[in-house]
Amino acid sequence: MKPLRSGLVLTLLAGLTSTALTLPHTASATTTTTTATSTEGTVSMEGTVVAALDRAAHPLRTVEPGGDTRDLRALTRMIGRAKVVGVGEATHSSHDFFAMKHRLFRHLVEEKGFRTFALEAGWSTGLRLDDYVLYGKGDPRRIMREEFQGTYLWWNNTDYLALVEWMRTHNRQHPNDPVRFMGDDLGWAGPELYDKVTDYVARAHPDLQARFTELYRGLRPTVPLDAYMEQYTTRPLAERREMATRTGKVLDLLRQRSPRGTAGDWVLQHATVIDQVARFYAYDDETQHAAAMRYRDQAMADNTAWWQRHTGTKVLLSAHNAHIGFETPDAANYPRMQGAFLRDRLGEAYVSVGFTFDRGSFNSTGPDGKVRRFTVAAAGADLNEHTLDGVGLRDYAVDLRTVPRPARDWLDRARPTRSIGTIYPEPSYDIALARTHDILIHLHRVKAARLRDR
Repeated sequence: MKPLRSGLVLTLLAGLTSTALTLPHTASATTTTTTATSTEGTVSMEGTVVAALDRAAHPLRTVEPGGDTRDLRALTRMIGRAKVVGVGEATHSSHDFFAMKHRLFRHLVEEKGFRTFALEAGWSTGLRLDDYVLYGKGDPRRIMREEFQGTYLWWNNTDYLALVEWMRTHNRQHPNDPVRFMGDDLGWAGPELYDKVTDYVARAHPDLQARFTELYRGLRPTVPLDAYMEQYTTRPLAERREMATRTGKVLDLLRQRSPRGTAGDWVLQHATVIDQVARFYAYDDETQHAAAMRYRDQAMADNTAWWQRHTGTKVLLSAHNAHIGFETPDAANYPRMQGAFLRDRLGEAYVSVGFTFDRGSFNSTGPDGKVRRFTVAAAGADLNEHTLDGVGLRDYAVDLRTVPRPARDWLDRARPTRSIGTIYPEPSYDIALARTHDILIHLHRVKAARLRDR
């Protein structure tokens, strides 16, 4: 895959990779001059931390969906009364993270009344998949092929197809209590979204139809997602800003003329997302990167909170660890993350579940711009994952809020931790796990996801 030229597009799903090739982690690795006494002290401390984690950890039987889920009961108790649960991933393309999310979502549907799976994908993409899981409208393979391309290609995998198909099966069996699919991101607004707004205006406010057609001129996509995003983001900045001004005028007109109520609320949200897309691409790549990234995470949080409030459903939110966490390890480029905004909006009704792994494989874009499979060996001694993998369980979940000392003190300190996005290789980042997530799932080994239609 040839990377898109716009820095904003390139970093949509990059985790923290916009600066990954130039910013190493700041923590110092253990040097060869460490004295024997300090080495013994470090080993002793690590053993004490591992022992505390051993006592707090709950084993996971498998990451694969289906079968006995009694091992998830402890995780269910940790989630408690949350209305939105952010579930991360330490890479953007490992089977085990996707499969575990599928397994956990099914369990939460059955045991905790969750009804929405939310993905770090376009709002209009989510609506297309929602139509399929609710009504069987369309072919999920085609929808995923058309919507999960370019910077979103990582989601076109066999694991998410299996999840979507399970959701459709569930809804056939429970037509009066369906599960739903949503996308919370602003990288793309498909043609269906524009049609929903303009069709509503034609019905409810025909006197505004010509005005809306003019305001949306040149914005409604007529080419595939990948081509549209590249064409849009390579327009002159002044032109992109003028387009954002026009989408803002649409919002103002709708707010003035649309009555409150189900139909009006949804159309206003559709127009809001169209405006979010335009405003995101109206930032200057060279001087406003950090502001653009902050805007994106705030918008994703806004969209997720809006969906939860208007549908009344509990939501499992799938995104990179960086996006569902509370702290950012790269404040200069990613000032504030979606998880922090959601905690502001929902308080303890938002819970963050992060992932770590010791070794294994994943798909990512290499230095040559091609998607390939990468494999990493066991974590080095300076990484958080090295200590986490010392626990006497292969895969486990632990509540970071209640873990006993000294493990809690250890988890409160920032250390190098893997945070792999869509570009590799990249360095680890200094992350304080207990300040970033409420719950941690650690996996001993992961394997690359199977991408579709490549």
